[in-house]
Amino acid sequence: MKTLFRRIMLKLSGEALMGEEKFGINSNALISIAKEIKEVSDLGCQLAIVIGGGNIFRGITRDKNVIDEISGDYMGMLATVINGLALQSCLEKMNAVTRVQSAFEMRQFCEPYIRRRAIRHLEKGRIVIFVGGTGNPYFTTDTAAALKAIEVNAEVILKATKVDGVYTDDPLKNTKARRYKFLTHKEVLTKDIKVMDNTAITLCMNNNIPVIVFNLFRKGNLKKILYGEGIKTIIANKESKLYSLS
Repeated sequence: MKTLFRRIMLKLSGEALMGEEKFGINSNALISIAKEIKEVSDLGCQLAIVIGGGNIFRGITRDKNVIDEISGDYMGMLATVINGLALQSCLEKMNAVTRVQSAFEMRQFCEPYIRRRAIRHLEKGRIVIFVGGTGNPYFTTDTAAALKAIEVNAEVILKATKVDGVYTDDPLKNTKARRYKFLTHKEVLTKDIKVMDNTAITLCMNNNIPVIVFNLFRKGNLKKILYGEGIKTIIANKESKLYSLS
């Protein structure tokens, strides 16, 4: 059975690596995520990943009297490098071929981001992990995922979360919260739905890139999403082929 997409951008939050911990990297969570990624890669899908760093450092939580905003953002970018290297190591222990590319040069640790090289890695079946965000302060890793998806010609962004999609309220706190099955990019913007930042959603809307929000921690869910199954929220144009799957 053929998957819906051949080239995918997976957006992982740094918090996904924490598992049940309050910070840092939980080995069980990392292994679980790596297994899901490896399973999809084995299907023949070309897989790019953008990873956050919130499990190590979040610029928005810094002490403003000690660390200025730009320095805090740079520290957050460095945290994504740590997460990317951890994910690479775990995947390679599962015999997955990976490359880590950074938005800023760190030649001792990973490759610099070069668009054509990244595309070539994907064509060869290598998993490419993008770290360092956009390389600029004031931009989130959601925006980095949208930009990189456009640059490497990804067909979709899969945004991994701890819940089954986008809800009218926090489903972990409000049992009456309702899950959206389908939203347009414009609805996300006009309703101010907090799924990705406005810059990222606008980039996706202008470049006709659908976003699928799903729970990565349901075993086998990533694979199900690629076959049009599983519980999710689809963000796309109503003309999209995904509308019928919502």
